Amino acid sequence: MILIAGPCVIESKEQLEIIASDLKKYHKSPEIDFYFKASFDKANRTSLESYRGPGLEKGLAMLAEIKEEFGYKILTDVHESYQVEPVAEVADVIQIPAFLCRQTDLLVAAAKTDRIVNIKKGQFMNPADMQYSVLKVLKTRGVEECSYEASKEAGVWLTERGTTFGYGNLVVDMRSLVIMRNFAPVIFDATHSVQMPGGAGGKSSGNREYVAPLSRAAAAVGVDGFFFETHYDPSCALSDGPNMVTPAELDAIIDDIFKIQRALGA
Repeated sequence: MILIAGPCVIESKEQLEIIASDLKKYHKSPEIDFYFKASFDKANRTSLESYRGPGLEKGLAMLAEIKEEFGYKILTDVHESYQVEPVAEVADVIQIPAFLCRQTDLLVAAAKTDRIVNIKKGQFMNPADMQYSVLKVLKTRGVEECSYEASKEAGVWLTERGTTFGYGNLVVDMRSLVIMRNFAPVIFDATHSVQMPGGAGGKSSGNREYVAPLSRAAAAVGVDGFFFETHYDPSCALSDGPNMVTPAELDAIIDDIFKIQRALGA
C-alpha cells in the first residue's frame, strides 16, 4: 500500500524532524511503500497574508536533509514549470496540485523527468476527464495507451481530494475512485477531502473528525494508497491545521485500513 504522510507545509527544520521521526514505523513496514510529504510553498493560499513556506531553495534543502537522515522517499508539489527540474533532484514524486491538474506545460515538464508524477484531481473536475491529464504525461513519455497498467508502469498516479460545489465545502464521491482507477493507480487524500475552502474567514477550515470514516470507506471501495497530512499539534499548524491528523490518530486509521483490506482479501 502506498502511504503519503507529512506536514502540509514546511514550518521549520525542527518541525520536519519531529514529524519525520514519528513516521518511522511506516517506512520500516514491509506492507507499506512510504513517501514523506511536505510543501516548500503553498502558492494557492486563500489570503495574501497566509503563511506559504520557506520557498524553493530553502525548502528543498530541508527536504534533502530529511531524505538523507531518515532514508525516506520524498513527495512535494510544484506550481510553476521552472520548479520541476530542481524539485526532481530531491523528490521521488512530483505532485501536481489540484488547481493545476489541467496545466499542460506543468504536466509536460514533470513528465520529462524520471520521477513519479502524482496528479491531484481538481475539485472542479469530472473524474472521467482526468484521463486527459494522465495522457499528457503518458504521451510525453512515449506511451499512447491510457490504462491502469500503462500508468503504473510509466509512473503516473491520480489523487482524489473531493469535489467542490461552492459554499465552502467538499464532497467525496466514492464512484470517482472506481472511475479513475480505470486509467491510473489512485491515491485517496483523506485530509484534504475534509477541508472547507475559505471556511474560516480568509483561510480554509476543515472537519478532521471525518478523516477516519472517509478513509475506511475508500479502503472498502479499493484504492492503491492513502495521503494524510500529519502534524504533532494541528491546532498550531501554519496551514491546514483543521483537517490534519496527529501521528497517533494516523496509527489508528492505518490499523483500520489494513483490517478492512484483509477482510476483503485485498
